Amino acid sequence: MILETFVVGPLQCNCTLLGDEEAGEAIVIDPGDEVSRIFRRITDLRLRLKQILVTHAHIDHVGGALKLKHLTGAPILLNENDLPLLKMMEEQAAWVGVPTPEVAAPDASLVDGMQVGLDRYPAEVLHTPGHTQGSICLHFAPLKMVIAGDTLFAGSIGRTDLPGGNGRQIIESIQTRLMALPDDTRVLPGHGPETTVGAERSYNPFLKLR
Repeated sequence: MILETFVVGPLQCNCTLLGDEEAGEAIVIDPGDEVSRIFRRITDLRLRLKQILVTHAHIDHVGGALKLKHLTGAPILLNENDLPLLKMMEEQAAWVGVPTPEVAAPDASLVDGMQVGLDRYPAEVLHTPGHTQGSICLHFAPLKMVIAGDTLFAGSIGRTDLPGGNGRQIIESIQTRLMALPDDTRVLPGHGPETTVGAERSYNPFLKLR
């Protein structure tokens, strides 16, 4: 198994590459920027990109997805509830002060309960609205790992003051979907260091208040 993280773009998004050397396949999650570096690594590993998975449609997570699709032919999957955010890409770019990336509607929607990923390393889509209405997490049960996007961070949660955000929703999503996972589940967030479900259950101040 290949599991690598690329910290990309001005907002330091965690982009994840998961590969199966034996099958020669890979997926990339949240290619927000620096696509040439990501593509070069895929090429160096001699992997075929199977899917581009996007946890939500903020520019720092989706900004490079279409470029990576053009380079590899892999389909883009994104929850359809975030389509309004894709249409706001010029406004999002202005928030960050970067050029507006080219984006397009996804090839398929990441709906709750859907299985994606690689044959040997499948993931279940968990719809976790709150940071955005289309936010999803990816639970790789065989790997005891969840890729949490900007829903849950080490010691924090995603912001809810941008379009589509909802503070009550994000807490409900975390409590009902992520805190239902085993304590030893690794959490790879969209920014910052990894953590575990157990650590966040015990120490995350946003969850302890409730």
